[in-house]
Amino acid sequence: MLPFGISYFVARTGMQPAKSEQQIQKRRPKRLRLNGSLLAICVFLVACSEHKELKPANNPLVGTWQLVRATTIAKGDTAVVDQTRKQSFIKIINDTHFAFLQHDLQKGKDSAVFVAGGGRYSLRNDKYTEQLDYCSAREWEGNSFSFTVTIKGDTLIQQGQEQVEQAGVNRIIIEKYVRVK
Repeated sequence: MLPFGISYFVARTGMQPAKSEQQIQKRRPKRLRLNGSLLAICVFLVACSEHKELKPANNPLVGTWQLVRATTIAKGDTAVVDQTRKQSFIKIINDTHFAFLQHDLQKGKDSAVFVAGGGRYSLRNDKYTEQLDYCSAREWEGNSFSFTVTIKGDTLIQQGQEQVEQAGVNRIIIEKYVRVK
């Protein structure tokens, strides 16, 4: 039933009134359903498209690396640490970023250790430079570290200087990693 003013208008002119907002709203959901269906189809097609896996052959650094030996030279003293006995240290590298995780293997029974960090890196020939954007030792954040890297088979040797003024660190490191399979 139309309100009095509208029914009088229809009777007098023979013209139908403009569609009510309710009638307009009833039509919109159909369009939204159609747009939603098109969106779902597009998402499905993108999801089913071929994914190209990053392969280490394109960038030999890409992968997960286990630190097995670390040599540190500071103030003329050299220390060599077998990284497989009391601690575990891995470095994960993709095409643009690196991350590292270190923790003790005694689950905190003799001394709890947990260190983590990561950020962006660049690789030009054998020059590998890390930009440490995140680190559990906050005074290390924001520093860049340049290394020379050598890869032979599944072994990565990384050597260079670590200098962090805020932490009082100025040393040369030589690290030997093996690829985790």
